[in-house]
Amino acid sequence: MNRWPARYARPKSYMKALTCLFVCLACSPDLPTIDPATHRAEIEEWQARRVEGLKRPDGWFSVVGLYWLEAGPNSFGSDSNNTLVFPPAAPARIGTFIRTGNSVEMNVEAGVPVTHDGNVVSSLAITSNDPRRPTVARLGSFHWFVIERADRIGIRLRDAAAPAIDAFDGIEMFPISLDWRIPARLDRYDPPKMIRIPNIIGTVSVQPSPGAVVFDIDGEELRLDVTGDPNGERFSMVFGDRTNAAETYGGGRFLTVNAPDEHGRMFIDFNRATNPPCAFTAFATCPLPPRQNHLSKRVEAGEKVYEHSGH
Repeated sequence: MNRWPARYARPKSYMKALTCLFVCLACSPDLPTIDPATHRAEIEEWQARRVEGLKRPDGWFSVVGLYWLEAGPNSFGSDSNNTLVFPPAAPARIGTFIRTGNSVEMNVEAGVPVTHDGNVVSSLAITSNDPRRPTVARLGSFHWFVIERADRIGIRLRDAAAPAIDAFDGIEMFPISLDWRIPARLDRYDPPKMIRIPNIIGTVSVQPSPGAVVFDIDGEELRLDVTGDPNGERFSMVFGDRTNAAETYGGGRFLTVNAPDEHGRMFIDFNRATNPPCAFTAFATCPLPPRQNHLSKRVEAGEKVYEHSGH
């Protein structure tokens, strides 16, 4: 594969195409370079933080259940007679979730020490308008909260003592290569374009995209739509490529890129491509790449499929 080498020197035959692709950068200062050893150290440090995050009590390996609520009462606990059957380590009957529209009230059985913010509760409204700060209930090593996906309301259950946390021994990666840190530009959409993003549970969300990251592989111009605040420091994307299913996770991978600097310069570094949460737990609701984010190339960089994921 003839990718852009570390010092961004390419055969002369490519220069005309690259001039057209990066015309917006033509009058900008030279692209900043990075020493291969420095780049490797940065990626290795990022990998270590990534592994540490996955092993945290609130990391993705701790997710042990996802329960969709029906309207009305939904009993929960480890007994099989409950509407929602929690893992065996939980009490036989913990209480009842009552769903009314998008609101959820939790009533707790007498004597079961469920807490919220350190206080034992007998009832609690656990619907949160901010998914980044949900109302969390705790019992022993378990904690749970509400998630919303389109018109579906569910309970996500985590266990800080989940066996999968201790079993996790890291993620196989493609070799770190500066060739996959590729100069790019942001083709902004003004106003942001609404894009359809499917997910693994069969629903579709519509999200604003502030633009597409445009870059070159093997002389071919490629683009990936991103999501995020148009004025933010970073953008996110879900993408697919020809390594999916065999070497990487079949549902695509995630990647975050820094916004262009003051000169419009940016890079897309595929060494930082990650598996979605669904590679680590069967109880996630991962987005899938939108149709336009399926690349016709092999991206031999970033995380490979997690071998214990069963996918």
